[in-house]
Amino acid sequence: MISGKTTLIAHLGYPTESFKAPMIYNPWFDKQGIDAVVMPMGVKAEDYPEVLASVFRLTNIRGALVTMPHKITTMSLVDEVTPTAKIAGACNAILKRPDGTLLGDQFDGAGFVRGVLRKGRALDGARVLVSGSGGVGSAIAASLAAAGVAEMGLYDFNAASSEALAGRLRTHYPKLKVTTGSSDPAGYDVIVNATPLGMKEGDPLPFDVSRIAPTTFVGEVVMKSEYTPLLRAARDKGCIVQVGTDMLFEMIPAYLEFFGYGTATPEDLRAVATLAY
Repeated sequence: MISGKTTLIAHLGYPTESFKAPMIYNPWFDKQGIDAVVMPMGVKAEDYPEVLASVFRLTNIRGALVTMPHKITTMSLVDEVTPTAKIAGACNAILKRPDGTLLGDQFDGAGFVRGVLRKGRALDGARVLVSGSGGVGSAIAASLAAAGVAEMGLYDFNAASSEALAGRLRTHYPKLKVTTGSSDPAGYDVIVNATPLGMKEGDPLPFDVSRIAPTTFVGEVVMKSEYTPLLRAARDKGCIVQVGTDMLFEMIPAYLEFFGYGTATPEDLRAVATLAY
């Protein structure tokens, strides 16, 4: 039950219909006896800077979860960002510190990588392809680089975005081989859809499924449905897949620590989650 003592965590993005985080955090808060709530707040891109400033004037707000399309914009709207967020070029968490200043951090990539490793897929020395160089794609690419992949292909409809991400990766990981400009999945050990393709009925697939080998690990960030058309097609080919919510369950423990609410395991969170698609 929300009361006058409840601490708010805003969930900022647009559209909100596909948001899954409230159905994971809020049951866990309830079980733990923590008087806090994650509240979806739909904000269009043109309104975001003004809304963000207003939301953080609230006296009972602890922080915010940030999702599409605001992760990159947030970088310039907070007072400080962590090194992880700088490399990713995007921010998906904001903490309001006791002095009122805002700290931005990034957990998308860590959540994705932890999910891959927990499924037994080694990343050290692997060849990976990330389609989508926006906020979530940049974060995943940064964490894959940190995990020791040997080669990374980047693709985005906006070529400038993938080139900019490639530049940041080369600066921080000079031994990493980075290529841009192709979404052809042939020859890769791991491929990732970090685009919105799959959120709407009739979206084209982000990869040519006929070019995906059965040994390829296929990861997804879209959470509109558990198994997107891409994942269903990859699973039919015999691929090991990772659904979008796996990344969410893996990153939430880091979020909880960031907000000062202790920690949890993905298993703890899954046990009480009330997900619906």
